[in-house]
Amino acid sequence: MTYCVGLLLNDGMVLLSDTRTNAGLDNISTYRKMFIFEDPGERVIVVMTAGSLSVTQTTIAQLHDAIDDPDATPDTSIMLAPTMLKVAQIVGEKLSRVREEIDHKLSIAQGASASMIVAGQRKGGGMRLFLIYPEGNFIEATEDTPFLQIGEHKYGKPILDRVVKPSTSIADAQKAVLLSMDSTLRSNLSVGMPLDMAVIGKDAQRVTLRRRIEAGDPAFRAMSEAWSTALRDGFARILI
Repeated sequence: MTYCVGLLLNDGMVLLSDTRTNAGLDNISTYRKMFIFEDPGERVIVVMTAGSLSVTQTTIAQLHDAIDDPDATPDTSIMLAPTMLKVAQIVGEKLSRVREEIDHKLSIAQGASASMIVAGQRKGGGMRLFLIYPEGNFIEATEDTPFLQIGEHKYGKPILDRVVKPSTSIADAQKAVLLSMDSTLRSNLSVGMPLDMAVIGKDAQRVTLRRRIEAGDPAFRAMSEAWSTALRDGFARILI
């Protein structure tokens, strides 16, 4: 399993994913779940994936093939699509088609499920953040719900519900997603290090910060320990 989270803020977008895949206790591997498609100054698209590795890797490969196709059109290539909505539609259609093909080969209904988060901005357009379901349909982040999650999301959701608003600063947003991931890492062994984080500044049309956080990273460990201490202290101060 995995955990990915994306925040849509007034000042930009913050995205974080883990890298663990788990096909049993004796088959744990590391695979990148964040994929960046970028034409700096023109458009940036980040796709994060959760679910069946065969579905997500095939979908990402087909997206790359469509970009490289000399006959690519705005209806087939996410790098030519006129809007982020069209990007989400292309990714959703590709994901749904791949899932159906793999399901058919496995002869197990719904046996190869996957979901994706698509974030980005094109020149002249606004920042947009979508959650794409296995069937290809999707929802979009809004001011009322400025974050989207896929994978093992329940452990990291409470802090996001409490602190994340569109007005949240990029610095605080990075802290929020990392603490959200820290809560998930502590509660679910199917989510694991290293982590990939990307920040897209508003109207930059490129990734403005990219960071890989390895196991044992001192800054992440210090933040995790400080959060644990703050929670314990807060708990001790509450009276019933």
